[in-house]
Amino acid sequence: MARALMICGTGSESGKSVLVTALCRLLARRGIRVAPFKAQNMALNSGVTPEGGEMGRAQIVQAEAAGIPPHVDMNPVLLKPVGEHGSQVVVHGKVIGTMDAATYYATKQTLWNAVTESYARLSRNYDVIVLEGAGSPVEMNLKHTDIVNMAMAEYADAAVVLVADIDRGGVFASIIGTLELLTPHERRRIVGFIINKFRGDMSLFHDGLRFITTRTGKPVFGMVPYIKDLAIPGEDSVALDRAALYTCDGNGLLKVGIIRLPHIANYTDFDPLFADPRFAPHYVMSPHQITWCDICIIPGSKHVAADLLYLQKRGFSTALSHYHQRGGRIVGICGGYQILGHEIKDPHRVESEINIVTGLGLLDVTTTMHTEKTTQPVRCSIQLPGTQQCCDVTGYEIHMGITVPKKGATVAFLTPDPGAQHVAGVARPDGTVWGTYVHGLFEHDGLRDAFFQWGRGGRTVQEHAGTFSYRQFKEQQYNSLADIVDRHVAVDRILKYVIAV
Repeated sequence: MARALMICGTGSESGKSVLVTALCRLLARRGIRVAPFKAQNMALNSGVTPEGGEMGRAQIVQAEAAGIPPHVDMNPVLLKPVGEHGSQVVVHGKVIGTMDAATYYATKQTLWNAVTESYARLSRNYDVIVLEGAGSPVEMNLKHTDIVNMAMAEYADAAVVLVADIDRGGVFASIIGTLELLTPHERRRIVGFIINKFRGDMSLFHDGLRFITTRTGKPVFGMVPYIKDLAIPGEDSVALDRAALYTCDGNGLLKVGIIRLPHIANYTDFDPLFADPRFAPHYVMSPHQITWCDICIIPGSKHVAADLLYLQKRGFSTALSHYHQRGGRIVGICGGYQILGHEIKDPHRVESEINIVTGLGLLDVTTTMHTEKTTQPVRCSIQLPGTQQCCDVTGYEIHMGITVPKKGATVAFLTPDPGAQHVAGVARPDGTVWGTYVHGLFEHDGLRDAFFQWGRGGRTVQEHAGTFSYRQFKEQQYNSLADIVDRHVAVDRILKYVIAV
């Protein structure tokens, strides 16, 4: 059975996901078979495993850092918020229903069984499991139903490192307060602390380290500096509000605007565009910003009807129509693809109580919501309108609806062979608008080359083609993160609580 190390935080956004990613890469580089694990994840940012199961994107990233394929056992329970008071519940990669908080907590034992089954399977196949907690382990009103933090640490017999975010202030109170609210038994599982997101001269914090160690009797294993340009995907869209990476610096050759929907999902689709120096992407927060774009993207959404109504009420729909009439180019991905069509029908009330919502009408397609969710890996060919290059891509689909061309409509298929097993999506006959259900397209260097060409009106710009590898970029980011953590944290000292080093 695997040995276990858990990273808990004093609160949300303390850096747990990133530190687990770093530890997975560090352990893998040492030849240790390591896997990530998060019992329950609440996030709209999800992906699909090779087997077709849905899981949190953060654990997919951590598995990638560990050099292993993702599996739903690494995130057995995924909650995807729907509206203000409920969440779609995904267990072992499949949707089991949409629940309010009371209903969800009533299913705790069933969910706990799913969590422990997954952990037991993982534990048989790896040397070390690096577990991630959620939020704070001492949310006292929820602690009795918590299956992510200390209950999971107890089950896995994990050594626990507590991470505190010094950038938001109150680091002493957050560390000491968290320890005080743990039970004596839980407190003994905490082997020490990591101070995260430190800015400035670390030597000036020596008295602070001494205070924490003296007061708690536990060591501070290190202080990780604030990493400004870290390009590791965040767990959820809250990261968009903080990441300096997600700003338009104007240096790219092609300006790509991504509409910041209230229920945006799978924003990591666009990470390759932020990394590739040919593009200047930014998140569009108001309708007038659309005029700055060479291309405008409507991203995925967990609540398509609500986000479509938002676009209409806030003036985005009118702005997009005018933008298109002036020659603007528009892309819709997943929920954005549905929004571009003429209407979205929801006869089974999957997303809302509205039976039919009128779309933007920029693509001659209609969508009907179905009760069964599509989650599948995809391998297909795509040829963007007006380009010569046909790209073989892999990606994944996660959606509730089926989108088809309107009766009698004329559309151009993105897949050159209409009889292919999988058709990637459709475009307007003039090639100015296209939509797809496939996530992960932009990770393919050839597809980004074609996207750049399409954005330039089909004009080939040879000197900029093939100069950037996103795969190499990701590997550099994982290694750079691991190097920083290895330099500033006594990793071997932590591992002594887990394995013989």
